[in-house]
Amino acid sequence: MTVYKKESVGMRIKKSVKQVLPGTFKTCIWLIKITVGVSFAILFLKYFDILPWISRFLSPVFNHLGLPGEAALPYVTGYFVNVYAAISVAVAFDFDVRTLTILSVMILCSHNMVTETAVQKKTGTSAVRIVLVRTLSAFILAFLLNLILPGSITQAAAAAEEGNHDFMAMFREWAVSTGWVVVKMTVLIFSLAILQKLLSEFGVIRWISKFLKPVLAFFGLPARTSFLWIVANILGLAYGAAVMLEETESGHVNRRDIDLLNVHIAISHSNLEDLILLSSLGGVWYILLITRWVGSFVLVWSLRFEYFVKDRLKKNY
Repeated sequence: MTVYKKESVGMRIKKSVKQVLPGTFKTCIWLIKITVGVSFAILFLKYFDILPWISRFLSPVFNHLGLPGEAALPYVTGYFVNVYAAISVAVAFDFDVRTLTILSVMILCSHNMVTETAVQKKTGTSAVRIVLVRTLSAFILAFLLNLILPGSITQAAAAAEEGNHDFMAMFREWAVSTGWVVVKMTVLIFSLAILQKLLSEFGVIRWISKFLKPVLAFFGLPARTSFLWIVANILGLAYGAAVMLEETESGHVNRRDIDLLNVHIAISHSNLEDLILLSSLGGVWYILLITRWVGSFVLVWSLRFEYFVKDRLKKNY
């Protein structure tokens, strides 16, 4: 009897893994193409000093947010690349804690915009909505924090380097860093996809949904999105892409469920690694977390109200 159980479990595991591999492979290739393409484009923007130009253009706007003009450079870098790139630029400046906290909230709201928007669009949510939500949330939350946090603009004491014009050196650095990202991404995508399938196969996701139901209800999210919510909060959107697409395509979550989840995690995801990284840089961790939770709360309940109005209008007409 015991031998039969072990074989039964083993067969279920083997079947689950075989089912998930083809779709995960396609998702992984698609995501790697986007990541490599975007990062290569950014390499040229850096080489021709276009990112610093964009930052100088945005400097007056950042002054109105209580930030020195130099803060625009790490924000723009993070917007098009990722949190690591934003940090690598930010460390070149002597920003104070207040500046780093506001800047970190902006970066967490709208980093890696191209790749992460592509992931959320593929799950069914409007790309325009996601870009607007993430970008406007970054600036609105920064504006509010500027009003709430004590202090004023403190100019940075150091300047960032502009234009390392040795293209081959930049290319070698890009190739190494991008290669590492691709390896890490591939391992995590396949691991997560297999884990999600096994948890679903053995009923663990149903238990997780039940446990997290009160938390998700507070944020206005359906219990069915619990596993995706966990993945997005721990690992982020890019690494959780395969799981999100699998759940969407399988019909376990419907279009409205995924839209509600997407506007929440648009500004509140990767609340482990990225939060630790920016906190170690000098941002106040609980402000980085609570600010975006409040923002995501407002966004989800606003979308729920939008759905309510649409349903009422459809019913009346």
